[in-house]
Amino acid sequence: MEKNKTCAVSYSGIGGQAVMEGVMMRNKERYAVAVRKSDGEIEVMQDTYKGIIPVEGIYKIPFLRGIFSFIDSLVLGLKTLNFSAEFFTEDEESAKKREKDKSSDSQKQGKSAGETVLMSLVMIISILIAIVLFMILPYYASLLFKKFIENSHVLALIEGLIRLAVFVVYVKSISMMEDIKRVFMYHGAEHKCINCIESGNELNVENVKAASKEHRRCGTSFLLYVMVVSIIFFALIDTPSRVMRVVLRIVLIPVIAAVAYELIRLAGKSDNAIVRALSAPGLMMQRLTTREPDEKMIEVGIKSVEAVFDWKKYLKENFSAGEQE
Repeated sequence: MEKNKTCAVSYSGIGGQAVMEGVMMRNKERYAVAVRKSDGEIEVMQDTYKGIIPVEGIYKIPFLRGIFSFIDSLVLGLKTLNFSAEFFTEDEESAKKREKDKSSDSQKQGKSAGETVLMSLVMIISILIAIVLFMILPYYASLLFKKFIENSHVLALIEGLIRLAVFVVYVKSISMMEDIKRVFMYHGAEHKCINCIESGNELNVENVKAASKEHRRCGTSFLLYVMVVSIIFFALIDTPSRVMRVVLRIVLIPVIAAVAYELIRLAGKSDNAIVRALSAPGLMMQRLTTREPDEKMIEVGIKSVEAVFDWKKYLKENFSAGEQE
């Protein structure tokens, strides 16, 4: 089969992320995490997540839905990461206990109150670090150029370029870690699985291997949109007060995320020339955050997709028999 060079042909609505030695896939309220355990077996956990505000109408309102979807992705992302990490941090005794209790009601209901508080604390700390690293630090770094450049629009552009440079350096740095390399490979497996079915091909290892590891709805592309939108916002919304400029960079984060969400949503559903051009930088950026997975990783990705998505029905409804391989 010819290798896919572009992203989706037909929008499936599913998305996901890589976790430790696994892949999470989400289809509306349903999500599944497939993890390759140390003994070689694939563990699949299925559950539902209705969002921090379980009101479906909220997620249909343009821009407002972007704010809550962004928060939901952080909450669910951390939750599934913690789930996958448990397989590689627990001792032998607790591992046996997990196998014994994995089908119990308490296991299905989620983590204990103490673990939930800890997870929330970790998420808050992570968000604060991200704000400092990607919002506040680039702003103060751009002030070094104020001695030579007085134009606020040019300074906003320099700040955006610094923000992009910080992101690239950060990703390149963590990509040297062996665990992160494998996460990026599972990230590639996630994209390949979605690209495979959205291009009209049956979901099997051979077809997934041939699919592209870049996808327009990727979180990496979303972050790039955030950086571009932030340049525009900070160039148009300015204040003489340095303190207020810092405050604005924090307060406007939800608004910037909302606009970026609409852009990436459009990119995932449209395939015209303008959208392809706007998506190109994000696809290039994904070369940093995705790697080619091996067959075992692809098998994990397939298990995750099949747990939440009827891809055979999807192909039948969206592609003719002649388009399927």
